[in-house]
Amino acid sequence: MRTVVQRVLNSCVSVNGKKPRSINYGLVLFVGFSSDDSENDIKWSIKKILQMKILSTKNKSGLFCIKETQSEILVISQFTLLASLKKGKNPSWHKAASSENAILLYNHFINMLKRDYLSEKVLQGYFGDNMQVQLTNDGPFTILLDSKNKN
Repeated sequence: MRTVVQRVLNSCVSVNGKKPRSINYGLVLFVGFSSDDSENDIKWSIKKILQMKILSTKNKSGLFCIKETQSEILVISQFTLLASLKKGKNPSWHKAASSENAILLYNHFINMLKRDYLSEKVLQGYFGDNMQVQLTNDGPFTILLDSKNKN
């Protein structure tokens, strides 16, 4: 499982004909699942995300985890995080989970994140749709998590 974590001032995801979903200050998580991901990959990723001290507050100096700031999270599925360009010019998706498996992993990730955090603060994109994502990265601040590379 690969996750790109971005600290944002705001973000919005939209799909033609559907209501946009947006957050203010918080984290945007782009998540991609591989064919061999399991619940352990999801648990590890969520634990890391919730414990990262990368957010600030207006009242205190220093950096805080999302549980301390109670900021918002927007989760967007992005299978392209599993792209491989080892051979040729065209990306290969052979490591990415199938759509059927990816939707199960994605929903499990969302449910566990809502359980371990504040469910009303967790929004999600539109799985499998061609989404338009707007965000204002704060910093810029971007971190890549890979559950297969825990060092």
